[in-house]
Amino acid sequence: MDIKREGVAGKRRKRQIMYGAVGLVVIVFVTVGLSRLKPAAPSVDKDTVWRGTVERGSMVRNVRGSGNLRPDENSIRWLSAETSGNVERILVKAGAAVQPDTIILKMTNPTAQQQLMDSQNALKRSQAELAQLRVQLRSQFMQQQSTAAQVESQFLQATLQAERDKELLEAGIGADLNYKLSKAAADSLAVRDQIEKVRLKIAQEANEAQLQAKYAELDQRRGMYDLQRRLVASLSVRAGIAGILQKVPVEVGQQVAPGANLARVVAADARLKAEINVAATQARDIVIGQKAEVDTRNGIIEGVVSRIDPAVQNGLVTVDIDLIGDLPPGARVDLNVDGTIELERIENALYVGRPAFGQEKSTVGLFVMEEDGVHASRRQVKLGRSSVTYMEVLEGLKEGDVVILSDTSQWDQFDRIRLN
Repeated sequence: MDIKREGVAGKRRKRQIMYGAVGLVVIVFVTVGLSRLKPAAPSVDKDTVWRGTVERGSMVRNVRGSGNLRPDENSIRWLSAETSGNVERILVKAGAAVQPDTIILKMTNPTAQQQLMDSQNALKRSQAELAQLRVQLRSQFMQQQSTAAQVESQFLQATLQAERDKELLEAGIGADLNYKLSKAAADSLAVRDQIEKVRLKIAQEANEAQLQAKYAELDQRRGMYDLQRRLVASLSVRAGIAGILQKVPVEVGQQVAPGANLARVVAADARLKAEINVAATQARDIVIGQKAEVDTRNGIIEGVVSRIDPAVQNGLVTVDIDLIGDLPPGARVDLNVDGTIELERIENALYVGRPAFGQEKSTVGLFVMEEDGVHASRRQVKLGRSSVTYMEVLEGLKEGDVVILSDTSQWDQFDRIRLN
């Protein structure tokens, strides 16, 4: 016979509720625990990262730029057009050695040729006019001299006659009237003699003035002729100095205006310098006189900073470096070079290789290798002064620490990575 069991269903429901509550509590605790767990450190191929060791010692601050070898300004000769013309022939190509009388190119200008002929004819005409004027003035002056000589002769004769009449009068054998007449004639001729001498002097001065005017006209026409002759001669463009032809910026058939650059010649004994472009943010510590090195790709030569361009173009500052010593083989004008300028030496400095995104005087997060040599953890590092390859460490690192210097931006959400 079956016996009815009282309260069994209620107890079963209580147990189910209790088990459900315990399970819910367990789930909550597990969820909270999992949420507090740090994400697993990502694995990184150690061959893909660049590492550097923190060192202490003498740190050289320097900046680097690229540019070209340039000749000294005093060694460059630009050949410009003295007159307009059409480029007829280019006889020498860029890169060739030239002498002072080497003709680089020839131009044509029919107008200049015609003006040369006109000025030559005008000069010859002026020379003929001067010769004719000389003959004419000489003839007139000689006639004036003859007149003056006649008057002087008459004056002398009248003077002698007056003296003779005076002597006769004093001797009592001459008439007083004769003496007075001769004396009056002598006095009149004396005045005429003085007038003729003045007229002769005036005529001589007038002749000189006319000749000087004609000489001035002749000099003007000779100057015009010389100018036209030089302009025509300039149509054959000569090097003017011994050196290397660097550039011919015109083409055959091109019409050029006066003053246009036709060629550039660098003197054979020209001293080269390096013109390098440095980022404006790095150029603020550059001063004249600092040591530098220039890499010509075929050797390194020492130099000294000689000029700093005050202007900034496209974020770059041009710095001139005077080269010291002999140039390596192959060094020539416009050769691409790299220059490194030494700013200063910091003694007993704590420094490390330049991080990919490390800026001067900033605080950055860098991964530092842990003792196990496998993991690296992020650490805040305060950086100081910088150079091309190194940066000063002010805080956050110690000597001997190994730091990942390559780009780690892809792991910004992690504070720890694993190197495989």
